[in-house]
Amino acid sequence: MIFCKAPVPGQVKTRLLPALTPGQAADIHIELTIRTLQLATQNNLCPVQLWCTPTTDQPFFMASAAAYRVVLQQQQGFGLGERMHHAFGLTLGTYSQALLIGCDCPSLTERDLEEAITALSREKCCALAPAEDGGYVLIGLNRLHPKLFADIPWGTAGVLNETRARIARFNLRCHELQKQWDVDTPKDLARYRALNLTEKKSSSDS
Repeated sequence: MIFCKAPVPGQVKTRLLPALTPGQAADIHIELTIRTLQLATQNNLCPVQLWCTPTTDQPFFMASAAAYRVVLQQQQGFGLGERMHHAFGLTLGTYSQALLIGCDCPSLTERDLEEAITALSREKCCALAPAEDGGYVLIGLNRLHPKLFADIPWGTAGVLNETRARIARFNLRCHELQKQWDVDTPKDLARYRALNLTEKKSSSDS
């Protein structure tokens, strides 16, 4: 499950302003989302859903569904926690395990996704990829836990620690992946561009 906002200028990647224009920030959002879609779908690792907001009929979402053969789903809920809980509830009604990731974490690799999926084969286990900013960029479950997402201080440095505390309270096993980073600030963007250059050089050398 990939959570994604429609790439509307002025409504995505706003922390990159004013270093970028609203249009440029939206373009970065699109670029990162495409990178995430390619990562998730490149080797048929598992079925992939693109969870959209505010609606699934936005042209970028429809083009992504056609290009990457992903299923579009509508995010539902009054806040991020409610939307995440709804997505897990719907998906775990069909599948035995589910991973949820954002669309702006260039450090995630296919090996990370494979590691998380393997961890979820254990009973009462969850997978978590911590982020350097105190949040997380991936969470995986094989059972629904409604209170795991309720009243979390989203967008703060306390998200990860509060989530860890709840996982312990619910007596769940937790498999943590290596620490990740996402693109929120101009400093993050510079890091992402440097990563792109390194990847292109590595590709040309091979």
